[in-house]
Amino acid sequence: MPRVSQDHLDARRRQILDGARTCFARYGYEAATVRRLEEATGLSRGAIFHHFRDKESLFLALAEDDLLHMAEVAAGQGLVQVMRNLLTEEPDSQTPSIWLSTRLEVSRRLRTDPEFRGRWAQRSQQLTESIKARLRRQQAAGNVRDDVDIDVLAAYLELVLEGVISHLAMGLPAGELSPVLDVVEESVRKHRTQS
Repeated sequence: MPRVSQDHLDARRRQILDGARTCFARYGYEAATVRRLEEATGLSRGAIFHHFRDKESLFLALAEDDLLHMAEVAAGQGLVQVMRNLLTEEPDSQTPSIWLSTRLEVSRRLRTDPEFRGRWAQRSQQLTESIKARLRRQQAAGNVRDDVDIDVLAAYLELVLEGVISHLAMGLPAGELSPVLDVVEESVRKHRTQS
């Protein structure tokens, strides 16, 4: 029996994730049936579930991908940039923003599924740590206010992120949030007094 290369396995996994992401965005978690996942990925259920234990594992892998991307952006450019990126996503005419869809499904499951909530808490800690690390670096550089505890600033920014997500989920215009994010960004900056 020929051995399959790791590159092939990684490419197949990415194919499954990309197709499933579109399927979950279009139908939501509950209505993303195995048949729809097969259609979206172009693969059989056997191929899909060779890489992922079950539908929840597949969804968690998608959500983790998003979370890792958010953590990378937050670490390098700050959480406000994550929010700005979310505002500039342009969904196609048939589905909501793919990233937003995944995030909304995570929020719903956090509210309704205690087991999922426990598993997700461990995964989301990475984003929180990225936010805090960036805030500490910026504070040390004199760019972020030092009169408010880093934990409080991180919690504040995470709450704003949830508000942006709720705003977009309601179908409200993204354009009106850019000046709001300017205010949020300004609120965490350290203001130097001129002498």
